[in-house]
Amino acid sequence: MPIASRQALLPTHLLSLAVTAALLTPAAQAAFLDDSQASLSMTNIYLNRDFREGTGQNKREEWGQGFLLDIQSGYTEGTVGFGLDALGMLGVKLDSGGGRTGTDLLPVQDDGGTPDEFGRLGLTAKVKVSSTELRYGSHVPELPVVKASDSRLLPQVFEGGLLTSSEFEGLTFTGGRLDKVIDRASTNSEDLVLNSKNKRYAGGITADHLDLAGLDYQFNQNLKGRYFHAELDDIYRQNFFNLLASYPMGGGTLAADLRLMLSDDTGAANAGKVDNRALNGVLSYAHSGHKLSLAYQKMSGDTGYAYLDGSDPYLVNFVQINDFANADERSWQARYDYNFASLGLPGLSFLTRYVSGDDARIAGSTATGSEWERDIELKYVVQSGPAKNLYVRLRNANFRSDFARNATENRVIVGYTLPIW
Repeated sequence: MPIASRQALLPTHLLSLAVTAALLTPAAQAAFLDDSQASLSMTNIYLNRDFREGTGQNKREEWGQGFLLDIQSGYTEGTVGFGLDALGMLGVKLDSGGGRTGTDLLPVQDDGGTPDEFGRLGLTAKVKVSSTELRYGSHVPELPVVKASDSRLLPQVFEGGLLTSSEFEGLTFTGGRLDKVIDRASTNSEDLVLNSKNKRYAGGITADHLDLAGLDYQFNQNLKGRYFHAELDDIYRQNFFNLLASYPMGGGTLAADLRLMLSDDTGAANAGKVDNRALNGVLSYAHSGHKLSLAYQKMSGDTGYAYLDGSDPYLVNFVQINDFANADERSWQARYDYNFASLGLPGLSFLTRYVSGDDARIAGSTATGSEWERDIELKYVVQSGPAKNLYVRLRNANFRSDFARNATENRVIVGYTLPIW
C-alpha cells in the first residue's frame, strides 16, 4: 500500500495562492461563495473526576464554555476546483483553580493555574478534481489509525495533508501525512507523541510525522470492509482490518463490527519494542427502541496497544475513562441503549454499559491485574421550537482497578449548533 509523501502535498501557502488566483473571475467567486456554509457550535461542559484512592491530586473539577465557528467554502468552477475552510475556536473558563485543574477542559499554565480564555484558528486549503480531494492544513480526523478526540470544549486538531478519492463506485481511498497536533486544552502546535498510559511505553516519545493510507469498500448495502496502514515515524507501524455488517432480523437489526490491529516497531524504534495484536469486536441487536450490545477485546503480544497521545484509540472497549488496552489484557462489555421515542418521548435516550478486564500485565513487574468500568448516560435533544437541536447530556462513570487509580466521574454537557448560512 503506497504511503503519501510530504513532497506530494502542496504547502498551505501555495494552495492559498492558487485559491486567490482562481477567485479572480466572477463565476468562480459565485461558486466559491454560493456553495459555502457556516455554523457555530457551542458546548458547555462541567467535569468532575474524584480519585478514590492513591497519592497525588484527589480531584479534578472544572467548568467551561467552548465555541467553534466552522466555515466551509464551496469550490471554484472548472475542472480543478479550489476552496478554503476555517475553524475558529475559543474556550472560556467558568470555574477552575484550587488544585482542581487537569480535566483537559482548560490549559494548565506553568504556575498551575488556568487562563480565563484560550483560542486558536485553523485554516485548510483544498483542491478537488472529479471525486478526488486534497486538503492541507487543519484536520479533525476520524480514522481507525488516528481519531481526534472531541470530548472536551474544543477538539484535538492535527496539521498536515490528507487526500480522499472516490473515483470508483463503493471504493474510497484515504492517504496523507500529519506532522503536528494541537491538543484539546492547548493553543500550541506540537510534535506527535506516543501515548504512555499506565507506563506501557516511555513517556514523551515524539515523532516527526504519521503517514497513513487506507481503503473503504462497500461490498453491498449490508457489508463494508476497511483496511488501513499507518507508520508513526521511527516508532511504530500498524495494519488495521475491519468488517462492518448489518442485517434485518426479526423486525429489528443485527449488526457486527469486527476489528484487528497489528502493531510493531519500525525504523529507529525510539519507543523500544512495539508488539501488539488487538482483536476486538461488537455484536448488537436493535428492536423497538431497545439495543443490546456485547463486545470482546483481547490484547496479545509483548506490549500494550500503541496510539497517539490525546487521541481516541479505535477500540470497542475504549469508554468514558479507560481503554482496557494493557499488554495481554482481555475485556468484555455488555451495553444497553434505549430510545424513548418508542414511548412517545422523542429526543430522549439512555445508555448503560459495563466493561470488565483481566490478565492485564502491569508495567515493570511480572504481576497481572484486573479492572472494570460502569457508565450511565441520559441525553435529551430538543425536537422543535426556537431551541431545536439543543441537547443536554448527563454522564456518570465509575472506574475501579487493582493497579491504576480508582475514579468516579460526572459530566454535564449542554450543546447547540447554530446554522449561520
